[in-house]
Amino acid sequence: METISTFAKKLWCVKKQLILVLTPLILLPLLFGLPEKEGKCLYVVLLMAVFWCTEALPLAVTAMLPVCLFPTMGILPSKKVCPQYFLDTNFLFLSGLVMASAIEEWGLHRRIALKVLKIVGVKPAWLILGMMITSAFLSMWLSNTATTAMMLPIANAILESLFGDLATLKENCKVKEETEGEVSNLINGGSIKLHSLPSEKQILSIDGTAQEIRTESEYQMKVWKGFLICIPYAASIGGTATLTGTAPNLILIGQLKSYFPECDLINFGSWFAFAFPLMVLFLILAWLWISFLYGGLNTRLCVKKQDERAQAEKKAEAVIDEDYRKLGPINFAEGAIAFFFILFAVLLFTRDPKFVTGWSTFFNKGYVSDATTGVIIVSILFFFPSQKPSLSWWFDSRASNTPYVPLLSWKKAQACVPWNIILLLGGGFAMAKGCEESGLAAWIGAYLQPIAQVPPAVAVMFITAFLACFTEFASNTATIIIFLPVIAELAMFVKVNPLYFMIPATTGCSFAFMLPVSTPPNSIAFASGHLLVKDMVKTGFVMNILGILSVSLAMNTWGRAMFSLETYPDWARPVNMSSTVTDIQFPSDSFNLTSLP
Repeated sequence: METISTFAKKLWCVKKQLILVLTPLILLPLLFGLPEKEGKCLYVVLLMAVFWCTEALPLAVTAMLPVCLFPTMGILPSKKVCPQYFLDTNFLFLSGLVMASAIEEWGLHRRIALKVLKIVGVKPAWLILGMMITSAFLSMWLSNTATTAMMLPIANAILESLFGDLATLKENCKVKEETEGEVSNLINGGSIKLHSLPSEKQILSIDGTAQEIRTESEYQMKVWKGFLICIPYAASIGGTATLTGTAPNLILIGQLKSYFPECDLINFGSWFAFAFPLMVLFLILAWLWISFLYGGLNTRLCVKKQDERAQAEKKAEAVIDEDYRKLGPINFAEGAIAFFFILFAVLLFTRDPKFVTGWSTFFNKGYVSDATTGVIIVSILFFFPSQKPSLSWWFDSRASNTPYVPLLSWKKAQACVPWNIILLLGGGFAMAKGCEESGLAAWIGAYLQPIAQVPPAVAVMFITAFLACFTEFASNTATIIIFLPVIAELAMFVKVNPLYFMIPATTGCSFAFMLPVSTPPNSIAFASGHLLVKDMVKTGFVMNILGILSVSLAMNTWGRAMFSLETYPDWARPVNMSSTVTDIQFPSDSFNLTSLP
């Protein structure tokens, strides 16, 4: 038995190497049992999917496999594979990351966070809301991981002011058991004299005090957990609101351009107009659920009331005020970053928002993209001064002659930008190109006939739920790369507007709430040591349901109107298809799409 146990441990130590060796061998039958080109492409796709899900190789290294496998296996020439790794979508993502690094460099994100917390106050329910609003807003522009890493220390400082030291709080949760043990010893101890036994009144008094302390401490521990768990969840929700907020959104844009070159419905402005209301709706539902589950949603906590918590709340307010005061008045660099950040967002939003005429009409049609806008703004950061220019400096011989410092240096940007994610995006676009050129996506779509019988509105909920569950165990970027080509083919096969399936799939990949390993923000919060896996599973399960329902509502209401989801568009038709448009009829008394014949 011991030999078997030792051998199992050895196998576990080399599990990644075994996956790297065995997976290509296990998948070999695909090369001989399927049509030649489709079989080869499926072999590469499944190989990459296994490596991504198990992380047998670093994600970025797996993403580069198409560069060597597609050309050598005769799937796609190298000159078609390599350009996929730096499309204009990657430049948009890069510009967002560079802007985020400039914001972090000058601490603007911390000023925004503390200002929001000052506004909402320190009543637990409102403070949880403030934490969630701040985390969601920052993660629209910064990475979800950076937002969580910044917000958690702020949350812990506020919580210690409200409830005291966490170790003491945990000890107070055990007070009742310890007190009951002391009373039992007094009564049962043989050396105690009869007249020294505590009276019934004393026992009740001791027990009552202990019960109050324990009840209060348990309540405070629940609120503490609510604070910690709301931050990564809000960061994941907030990232869905902008194209640059999370990688799956950009994967959607890239694959839309690959599969449907004529589709120009999705850009920064139109996505924001659709996804921001969805984010707000989901954030409110998430706040209500977390506040209800962890004790923050209580009338005595939402209104002004002088009680024993007043002093603790004043201390928490003092902590926030002190941290904000330490930042000092807003300096020239922060003001400049704030200006360029707002300009960045406004120009991206107004380039071509679809519902009004954008400024891109001043240029040749199709020449200016969101990537152009992003790169123009972030390029300015590398030469715009971080100190206020002064005309008198030129005439002051005693003034310092040191070179001026720009808002952002390339060294800082290079250190902050996660280049592995850019490679991961490129790997996804290369995989999608391979699936399209080899005919694999169409081949898979032909086997999806049974799904044609499912009403599209039900299919939307199923797709969102499936991907939300799958991404609990795999990277959200890898998940959407693997499934989006199949979903696109499914939509074309059942004659449903592809956006009706692809948008829910994309947002569903960001709804990973149930496990610590699901996302880096979840892992950071769990690493604090105050959360249990069961806490995340219990909270995350309902969060997933709320997310699925929110996406379904959005797609069948304002999403339907914005993207004309009731019709099968011409841009989704293969060239050899009839030009007749097949519509999906929306019943007047329902928001759901009806099934197609």
